[in-house]
Amino acid sequence: MSTVPVKPLPPVGLHPIRRNPTSATTLKSQTMLTTVPSKLFLGFSTYNGCFELKSWSQMRNPVVLSHRRRVSTVTASAGNITAPSSWESWMPDKKAAATTLLLSDVIWPAAGAFAAMAIMGRMDQMLSPKGISMSVAPLGAVCAILFTTPSAPAARKYNIFLAQIGCAAIGVVAFSVFGPGWLTRSVALAASIAFMIIARANHPPAASLPLLFIDGAKFHHLNFWYALFPGAAASVILCLL
Repeated sequence: MSTVPVKPLPPVGLHPIRRNPTSATTLKSQTMLTTVPSKLFLGFSTYNGCFELKSWSQMRNPVVLSHRRRVSTVTASAGNITAPSSWESWMPDKKAAATTLLLSDVIWPAAGAFAAMAIMGRMDQMLSPKGISMSVAPLGAVCAILFTTPSAPAARKYNIFLAQIGCAAIGVVAFSVFGPGWLTRSVALAASIAFMIIARANHPPAASLPLLFIDGAKFHHLNFWYALFPGAAASVILCLL
């Protein structure tokens, strides 16, 4: 009768113990600070003021890595779209040049601007005994935005009224504090741009209202009523048109 050889068992404790890289010990690694790009401004990515706490194991997670790659790709592609080369910015827009221009695309915006200024002129005649004028220069830029690009962010009603009121009030405050001069114009314009960025109310024509108040002596008697008249009040008529 033959016997089957039996292999001896290896001694216990000779094999090295392999640690799982995702064990509880490694999960207690030091946390790291990471920032998340929030938006694009003038072609450059900006960052949120708050930070996210992520451990090293979380940052190595495939889901997190794929999300970071996706955000980076979107940021890069959006930057390429919003920030053309310096030479291309001097050339006509290719998409606009390829679009067929209809006669109505010219007549209706021009007719709307004509009607708006005609109404403003008639109101000027009615308000002239009080020394008030409705036809101010910034309203020409407002007409151009409303009648030519009504779907633009600057043509939103929220942007128009908040920017008109806020920037006009900034001009009154700057004039009251610093008086007339170049410093007043510089401070008022810088504060107006900062206000529109913070309030998310981009409306470029409103940035001229502080300068109009500072340099226009006929508006000084309005004081803080200038925040509502003529800019915001006239914008109501333009939006109705």
